[in-house]
Amino acid sequence: MAGTAASSESSGSSGSSPPSVSLSSPLSRAEHFIWLTARVLEQRRFAYHFLTRSAGRGRGAEAVEAALTAYREEDGGYGHGLEPDLRGPVSQPLHTAHALRVLDSIGRCDGLRVERICRYLTAVSTAEGALPAIHPSLRGYPYAPRLPVADDPSGDLLATGPVVGLLHRNEVWHAWLFRATDFCWAAVERLDESHPYEIEAAVAFLDGVPDRARAEAAADRLGRLVRARGLVVLDPARRAEYPVPPAYAPGERHYPYDYARVPESLARAWFTDEEMERSLDHLAGLQREDGGWPIARRAWAPSTALETRPIVTIEALLTLRAHGRAIS
Repeated sequence: MAGTAASSESSGSSGSSPPSVSLSSPLSRAEHFIWLTARVLEQRRFAYHFLTRSAGRGRGAEAVEAALTAYREEDGGYGHGLEPDLRGPVSQPLHTAHALRVLDSIGRCDGLRVERICRYLTAVSTAEGALPAIHPSLRGYPYAPRLPVADDPSGDLLATGPVVGLLHRNEVWHAWLFRATDFCWAAVERLDESHPYEIEAAVAFLDGVPDRARAEAAADRLGRLVRARGLVVLDPARRAEYPVPPAYAPGERHYPYDYARVPESLARAWFTDEEMERSLDHLAGLQREDGGWPIARRAWAPSTALETRPIVTIEALLTLRAHGRAIS
């Protein structure tokens, strides 16, 4: 049974027994899915967020960080398929951004570990001080076809915005941040024709950047753009009426919870309470019979889809819990 497996795994990784949950709850079904399919990193992340009692959080964080370290490279970046859509051993900005999100979620986004990451970010930045979506070192390894590799890539808000916002939110100060922050401000303020993932990146930047008045003004403009351009499904029951952005997978649409993962996000003000609740109902209803959540993006290889679903499942549970939804 899922509860039995979880008790054994959790006590080995965190030193504490998990709280009991109903076997019919979304959390217990997700737990079974995680133990069945997830990498060690996602198993330990799940245990940290949902199974470890407060007294054991320190050991739980150590277990997560130990699993994450297996993906770290000598240059300070991360590789080895940490972000499943990019394969191969080489460090990449998207892998490293993923590592930062994991460290942030366990309260370990500080000290030497982040200094090392910032040195890597400096080394791979473009002339304008921003991160490319894909560094050309990926050439020769498998990767999602939608992510073309260029010899001289330009700076990308999708890659840079979430990293800059996260570092600011954690009060990290590094020389790299100055030019990267300027790049993000310029990119956000000229957004007009955009797509949902780029808007997500802009929100991640705005939620963390220190100039709150400027961030609120920029977020207000983006919220109006998102609604005017139909970049969010406001009524899931009528989702087929909303356009799918070019190059997205069939059915790959965004909902209010995709922009406002936590209630404190600036994007939460874009939506009424009713719109937010409808979207959360939709998110809760996406849980599959096997306990996991589906991936919306186009699957290009069986192994990457298998590795991505546990990540998406953890994000869905965290989002539901952040908005006050019962999951256990």
